[in-house]
Amino acid sequence: MKPILILLLFPILIFGQKNGPANLEKYMQAQVEINHFSGAVLVSKDGRVLLKKAYGLADYEWNIKNTIDTKFQLASVTKQFTAAAILLLTEKGKLSLDDKLSTFLPDYPKADSVTIHMLLSHTSGLAMGFKEIALSSMDKDAAYAEIKKIPYEFSPGTKSGYSNIGYYLLAKIIEKVSGEKYAIFLKKNIFEKAGMKNTGVSNNESIVEKKAKAYYRTENGLIHNPYINWEINVGHDGVYSTVEDLALWDKALYGTDILSAKMKKLMFSPYGAENWGYGFVINPFYNQGYQLIAHDGGFFGTMTSFNRFTDDKLFVTVLSNNESFSYIISYGLSAIALGKEVELPYQHHRVEIDPNLYDQYIGKYDKIDILKIDGKLYFNNADMELIPESKTKFFREDNNDRTVEFIPDSAGLYNSIILTKGGVKEVVRRSK
Repeated sequence: MKPILILLLFPILIFGQKNGPANLEKYMQAQVEINHFSGAVLVSKDGRVLLKKAYGLADYEWNIKNTIDTKFQLASVTKQFTAAAILLLTEKGKLSLDDKLSTFLPDYPKADSVTIHMLLSHTSGLAMGFKEIALSSMDKDAAYAEIKKIPYEFSPGTKSGYSNIGYYLLAKIIEKVSGEKYAIFLKKNIFEKAGMKNTGVSNNESIVEKKAKAYYRTENGLIHNPYINWEINVGHDGVYSTVEDLALWDKALYGTDILSAKMKKLMFSPYGAENWGYGFVINPFYNQGYQLIAHDGGFFGTMTSFNRFTDDKLFVTVLSNNESFSYIISYGLSAIALGKEVELPYQHHRVEIDPNLYDQYIGKYDKIDILKIDGKLYFNNADMELIPESKTKFFREDNNDRTVEFIPDSAGLYNSIILTKGGVKEVVRRSK
């Protein structure tokens, strides 16, 4: 018990380069003990597995543990498979990335203004999503009719805006062009070719062996997921897989057995102001200074993260079935594997301090706004309160693995902060 007690009381720093696999294991054990992570992880570098392990429960009621071959919903990590399917059809000459949406779905609003490229690169102007429809029991035709009523966020092609609707429509296009069900096309052309025997697309009827139940978090703890209509929630979501199968997919993306070099270049190129590729984001802000092709996902109980540091041949994936912050955990695991200093998760405790101290801290630090509202401190907006654990260090109410520490200079002024995310520290200076 002593190591756990030390872990609970004091932050511990670990370093990645030396004893990398052991440090990855320590980090994940702390995520389990402190943050109750449930799911599976896989970290590999240059084809060598550094960590591959499952944690927590696949079924809370029957106390069935997650295993390496447990299947998890992927949420938006699905998008890369949808994008790959479109590129396969493009290479076969079945469609063009410049084709208009009206070629395939002429009844969709503004379909003459939207191209396949825009759908893939999140530049179509289509809205984010349709959560209420995805949770309904309506049939596919009724759902499509309702989705058509959702207004565009901006004029197609004028800027970037993440859109689940765009990928939902791409799945419909795959079916129309190929003449096959989306699930069948992916199985025959991607999953089977990559050797992904434990990967498929969810539906409302099939029993899938070793598939984890998902549980989402409320103020009163974990509860059962609501009903999700997998006949509708597809294209942007819907694929389930294992960490080992995703490692096979990562490996396949370095070769040309599934996608040619030309198609991969299109997939991995950044488009628009937000650097969206096709089904991926290219060098996102959390790339830690390394070449990164990645995507995260989350929807009712599911949190997933898929990360390819391509210059370093580092692959990190984290799949959770209890809304653990997989993207934050992946950030920490990646840093360890890249040889960076990382702080283990620890138990945070609120302390009472004089709120007048906050006046020294408020201001803009690069792109971060530290605000004081009604005697409380906030991170960027009134939805993210910073809870004090000392006079100068705070943890975010929405995620304890994210902390802010205010650092005084030689004159006693607070002109910089240390941001810690998943244990990885970053110094950010006050904007002038």
